[in-house]
Amino acid sequence: MTPTSHHKPIPAILQTLVASSRIRVARLRAETTFEELSQRGRTITHRSFRRALESTSPAIIAEVKKASPSKGVLSDHLDPVVQVNAYASGGCAAISVVTEPEHFLGDWRWIEAIRDAVAVPLLRKDFIIDPIQVAETAAAGADAILLIARILSPDQLAELSDASQTLNLDVLYEAHDESDIDRIAQCDPQLVGVNARDLEDFTVDTERVKQLRAALPQSAILIAESGIEQPEQIAELREAGYHAFLVGEALLRSEDPAALLRQLRGET
Repeated sequence: MTPTSHHKPIPAILQTLVASSRIRVARLRAETTFEELSQRGRTITHRSFRRALESTSPAIIAEVKKASPSKGVLSDHLDPVVQVNAYASGGCAAISVVTEPEHFLGDWRWIEAIRDAVAVPLLRKDFIIDPIQVAETAAAGADAILLIARILSPDQLAELSDASQTLNLDVLYEAHDESDIDRIAQCDPQLVGVNARDLEDFTVDTERVKQLRAALPQSAILIAESGIEQPEQIAELREAGYHAFLVGEALLRSEDPAALLRQLRGET
């Protein structure tokens, strides 16, 4: 496997997001410890994110996200609990919760409220760079965590993977290109997501997701992320070998997200 020398530079927006994350990590460390949060996380029975994706076809991970750096505020009056109830009634396999507070206007406390509202497993999406955030994720009640290969060294990926496993969290590893996939492959991944969004200019190209399919680990459940709005896209990506699909903006802008989910799943 290719070593780390091909690790691409981190784009400017990601550098900003990682810097914000470091500040939040320092704040969190001043308030509590990894051990304290881990203990809380172990009192929660985590749902299997992986099994939920395996047992649904097509499996749609419906996302709750208030804003993004590229699109600004997506939903002025977002009520996460109302949104996820619509997702659950539309037949989503799992729910992704974007908790980054500054650029995505998220809140990790949404996880607690959402967990009480729906039975499907929850993925925490944030810019995870430190094991204490893994413990925070488990303590909040999430069932899976996103690790973005582009912002993590191989050592960090290994450390965060181990922490997640210890706390019974499934890990969704996110790749944008072959160099990311090379590093993810070292972690023996069960869940790999390919993001169609270009990290430099935010354009979305689902063709790239298809092209990267051949480089992905054969044994992993493969998830296509970003730019999915039509059932035809899901059909094409399924044909390419993807099993699950993360859908955010289309659902957040929809007046009837439950109906759109049923349409994406081929029920209408």
